[in-house]
Formats: sequence, structure tokens, C-alpha cells
Amino acid sequence: MRILPALLLTVTLGHAAKPAPKTTQTAPQSDYYRREEIPLPPGEVMEISSIALMPDQQVAVATRRGDLWICSGAYGSDLSKVTWKKFTSGLHEPLGMYCKDGSLYLSQRDEFTRIKDSTGKGTADTFETICADWGINGDYHEFAFSTPPDKNGDVWLALCLTGSASAGSNWRGWAMRITPEGKMIPTCSGLRSPGGIGFNAEGDTFMTDNQGLWNGSSSLKWLKPGSFQGNPVGNKYHTLANLPAPPEPSEPSRVLTERLKFPTFIPPAVVFPHSIVGQSPTGIACDMTHGKFGPWANQLYVGEQTHSEIQRVCLEKVNGLYQGAVFHFLQGFEAGLIPVRMDQEAGIIFTGGSNRGWASRGSKPFTFERCLWTGKTPFEILTMTANHDGFTLNFTEPVDPATAGNPASYTMDAFTYILQHTYGSPVVDMSTPQITAATVSPDKKSVRLTVTGLVRGNIHHLDPKGVTSATGQPLWHPEAYYTLNEIPQ
Repeated sequence: MRILPALLLTVTLGHAAKPAPKTTQTAPQSDYYRREEIPLPPGEVMEISSIALMPDQQVAVATRRGDLWICSGAYGSDLSKVTWKKFTSGLHEPLGMYCKDGSLYLSQRDEFTRIKDSTGKGTADTFETICADWGINGDYHEFAFSTPPDKNGDVWLALCLTGSASAGSNWRGWAMRITPEGKMIPTCSGLRSPGGIGFNAEGDTFMTDNQGLWNGSSSLKWLKPGSFQGNPVGNKYHTLANLPAPPEPSEPSRVLTERLKFPTFIPPAVVFPHSIVGQSPTGIACDMTHGKFGPWANQLYVGEQTHSEIQRVCLEKVNGLYQGAVFHFLQGFEAGLIPVRMDQEAGIIFTGGSNRGWASRGSKPFTFERCLWTGKTPFEILTMTANHDGFTLNFTEPVDPATAGNPASYTMDAFTYILQHTYGSPVVDMSTPQITAATVSPDKKSVRLTVTGLVRGNIHHLDPKGVTSATGQPLWHPEAYYTLNEIPQ
């Protein structure tokens, strides 16, 4: 399947959106989170690709087509009062933007740019190229996603492969850092098709990589400096900076098999089972709101283009590697999501996107939306962490000991995907770990599951279908998918 050359989006090639799954939720999402559409400027095509938060509660929005707008009123209680002013146009597919010291910084397809209004007239008049040391050749898929500055002041850049399958321009398939002085530092190899890039609470960098060549399923990956991320297509560019050659994995294989051979091969922190937990993960935001968006402190929210959703991820580090669980979280957005930006002080998520080219569950061709917590917390698994003999589940409220303490209330299966150069992978290596005990804590807010048959390197799918809260409520989103890179000692 070929895509129009103008198409943005790093979604899974050839996979149309599927109908929303049936839900057993006992309360609508609006009980807990209020999703609201922000009115767009009339007559404009607003395929939103970047969002930046500005002073005085203004929001900068850049579009795939290269326009940059300033929105006023997006925080207000009456969204009918929202106003827009075009700041500039003619940009080249910006996919990452932030505001600092009165300027907007953004990654375009071909450069990292500083834009400023130096006269105070409300429109951009100063354009400065900070770095343009990577290659492009006109291929529709040579996207460049970027972050705000990290704790050292460097901006991270994730460069998609040419056509998502080859490396026809310099540094395709690599993650770079751009210093405040504009120096580009090659940092990680092995990327395929990033859909977003961001930080966790500790300041480590993560990206979402989409299913395809050498990616059996989409995933959240830790961009540890010096690491190889699994796709060898762009390895050849190490010679441009006299770097050591990245690994050349064998195939067909498994991520665990190859990363045990190659110490620099960092496995995905969390795999998103294809079509079950989305098909095309995108923007990343970390919840550091101190409870203004619910109890999910330091967890990551990951946008999803095909399913028009936001997933929730809790991470932990075991034996030096990140791993953790992904949960379904927010759904019903009106287009395929691309950027996800969180205002940590206000406790608001802003997001936007486009349905262009691929089907999405959202009903509109593009959208700009916000999401706020109502103050009411759903009964959910708050975190899932690994033990040497199972997992510990922490809940948002006390459980019913009769259901949560019964091993029959839970089922588990485990599986993985093939590491190979062909597109995607079927589910393989299926097994059924057995939950032999479920021990409820004295405060009834956590349960320790004893499990036989844990499989290192595999995704462990947990369905606590029989668990209810102390007040008799079922879990709002019961299922969890934990990527067990390491089993704790």
C-alpha cells in the first residue's frame, strides 16, 4: 500500500482502524475526565503536529502543512471565546515545539529552528537555523520529532527512516542531541518510525516506535545514550562520526536473544500489543502535576493515532533496564492524535492531530482538544510491578478481599513477537503462567500475585476479571500488559 507523498503520520502501514472494543466500564469516561474540543479558526486546515505552551496561558499550535498559530482562551471555562492569530506559515512539517525566553523553537523536516517576534506585532519576523546537519531527500516519511530541552539543555531529535524502510539520507534511523550551541551529537541508532519523543520524571528520554521492519509490534523505547534500538537499517551512518558499528542482529530471532548477545541493544521498555493496545503510538507526556490530573504520579501518557486514544504507562527499572505495564486510559478523541502536551501547573492535557491518509476512530479530519480531571478517581490498577515470583498490583482504592484475594479472579498469558526484517510479526511463544496465590495487603490497596511460569523477555497480559473494589465496583480498565525484560532477583 502506498501513501500520498504529503502524508504525515507514522502509523502502521496497511492497517485500518478497527471498531472500538466492547467495554465493561460501569461509568462513562466523562465521570472522571472531561474531554473538550477547542474551536479552530474557521476555514483553516488544522492538522496539528506540534503544541507549545506559552506565557499568559497562550498555546502555540503548528500544523502539518506548515502554519503556526497562537491560540488565546484555550484554558478558559468558555471555549466559545477562543481566538486565533496566525504567527507564521511556510514551515516544513514541524513535529516538536517549545517556547523559551520569548522565542519558539521547533524541529522542521530539514532543520531545528528558532522563531521570534522581535517587533511585538504578533507575527514572526526572525527565523534562525540552529542545526541542519542531517539529511533529507523528499521522501514523505523522513520526519523529525523533537523534545523540549533536557536537563542539560540539549534537544533530542528522532529521525525516521526513509519510507520507514530504508536509510536514503544521512542519519536516518538515529536519535540525535542538539546542544544549545547547535552542535548535533549522534546518540542512539536502530530507530524505525518514531511517532513521538519525550522524557520521564527522571529526565530519561523515550520514544514511541511503530510496528514494521524489525518491530514486531509498536512500543515505547528508552533512548539510552549509546544504545541500539533494534533496527539495523540505518547502521551505516556510524561512519559519518567515526562511531563504533552498531549491532547487526540475526533473524528470525527474539529481542531477548539478540540483546543478550549485544550489550548496547536496549529492549523496548513497554511493548504495545498490535491492534489490542493501539496501532500507532505518538506523543509522550509525563504526569508531574502532583495530583492535578489524578493519582498517576510520574506515569507516561502516550498518544495513539489510529485508535484516537491516550494510553497510560507505568515504568520501573529492574537490573538497569526500564520495563513496565501499559493500560488503556482515555478514548473518544475526534481525530488521530499526534502531539500530547501536558500543562503541569494547570493539570490539563492538550492534544491534536489528523486523520489524513489512514482511517482513525476519530470522526473528524483534524482536531484540537483538551482533557481535564473531574476530581473523581476511577477504580483502576494504579501500578503493576514485577517480583521474582510474580507481580504486585497497587489499586486506586481498597479492594474487596474476597474477590481480589482469590487467584481464580485473575488470568494471565504471555507472548512475544519475532525480530525480523519483514513487516511486523504474528504473536508467538504463547504460554499461560499460573497465578497460584493472591495476597491482599492490610490496607487492601495492593495485591501480591504469586505466579509460576514467568517468561523473561515476554509480554505478560493480566486480566483481573473477577476483582472488585470494597464498594463492589469492577475495574474501569481491567487489563494490563507488562513487558518483563528482567525478572527481579
